Amino acid sequence: MSEIEWKPRKASSIPLHQQISDYLKNKIINGEWTIGTKIPPQRHLAKLFQVNRSTIVFALEELAADGLIESRVGSGTKVINNSWSLLASTPPPDWINYVKSGMHQPNMTIIQKINQAETDPQIIRLGTGELSPDLLPNNKMKQILQLINEQSISLGYMEPKGSLSLRKTLSGYLKSKGIEASTESILIVSGGLQALQLISIGLLKRGSTILHETPSYLNSVHVFQSAGMNLLSVPLDDKGITVESIGRIKRQHNAALLYTIPTFHNPTGTLMSEERRMKLLKVCQKESIPIIEDDVYGDLWFENTPPKPLKSTDSQGNVLYIGSVSKTLSPGLRIGWIVGPQPVIERLADIKMQTDYGSSSLSQYVVEKWISSGLYEEYLQDIRKDLQFRRDFTIQILKKYFSDIATWEVPKGGFYIWLSLQSGISTRKLFDSALREGILLNPGSVYDKADDHHLRLSYSYASMDQLEEGLIRLAQLIKDCFIN
Repeated sequence: MSEIEWKPRKASSIPLHQQISDYLKNKIINGEWTIGTKIPPQRHLAKLFQVNRSTIVFALEELAADGLIESRVGSGTKVINNSWSLLASTPPPDWINYVKSGMHQPNMTIIQKINQAETDPQIIRLGTGELSPDLLPNNKMKQILQLINEQSISLGYMEPKGSLSLRKTLSGYLKSKGIEASTESILIVSGGLQALQLISIGLLKRGSTILHETPSYLNSVHVFQSAGMNLLSVPLDDKGITVESIGRIKRQHNAALLYTIPTFHNPTGTLMSEERRMKLLKVCQKESIPIIEDDVYGDLWFENTPPKPLKSTDSQGNVLYIGSVSKTLSPGLRIGWIVGPQPVIERLADIKMQTDYGSSSLSQYVVEKWISSGLYEEYLQDIRKDLQFRRDFTIQILKKYFSDIATWEVPKGGFYIWLSLQSGISTRKLFDSALREGILLNPGSVYDKADDHHLRLSYSYASMDQLEEGLIRLAQLIKDCFIN
């Protein structure tokens, strides 16, 4: 509903309300808005079509008079008929019921609002977990594409595990992280999210329990929940996920696996210490709990290299390791990888072939060239400097404008600052207030339903001017509206 690009022509001889009424009527008649579809509120439509609210009222009254829509207090306005269903002897399919019955759970309402707001070029995005378009390597990407153009490449399907050339290159790249992985134990996937999807449907039974840090990225996506899994949180401190309760929780709930982001955790930015990594591996090996290690931020360190991944000291095949270029090189390439025991990789590769016949061959060529040419490592050196500068810039703004209303830790890499607001400041309410002011936030409730006092601040996406303006305005909004 929020993506309507059509606008009434104000220079037309046809009245604006009639143009809008005709447009909405066509949506209904053509089956785009099926019976049961909820019509956006009048104010929202007025904003979309850039007209007065009274114009919308007239347009909707015409649709109601035609028997196409109906308004009820408390439930809004819905489509109740279309022209052919008025004449048909049997009712049309109830698509709304189908939508509600789908196995995959919908996004939380607040995430839907975030996704919608991110399409507005005027909004200041203070929580977006992507690199700024200004930081993406557009010129170097052209060089890579020229190199590919000079070679003979296949645009057909790749083998089930992905491009052999890319897997060979990744095998060498992973050695720099201390991970020994043959090409047979690497699967190319369409980003880290697909890796989780394949694991959820390929390795786990419905009703399985997944352990994870709290707060957690897993709470913001419904991959495991939609596959019928149960999520169970394990506390997180400044050294990473706590390990003391893992054995007890595993036995009580028969946990199937543990998911963790040890390096520059999403959303807190926490870096798991080397000692904690060793303890986690030891506990999970003792309790026979497989680990999913999500390392998509691992290359984005600043002053010092982080401890080696869990996978680097995994001698028992206990860890499934996920990597990706989505957070470093380009989110649009949609290339990631899973490293694990060969039988697991073969199982997941078989499922991937059944679902999409493999990740984009062209994207795989591009990523292989980036890494094998050495350009990827050169680019990482530049992007680390850029992100470190942005982090320091953001910290200075926080010190100046937020020191009396919030606390935070300085991240050692990645994208995020986990901002803890003063008691009494509701981030759920702040989200709506800030959005009305053109500022988009990621509140803590996205990552932990019980959290109402944290914000995930990202210094990676907004421009420097937007970071400064957005944070200063946010601080003022908090002080004006939430602090007496």
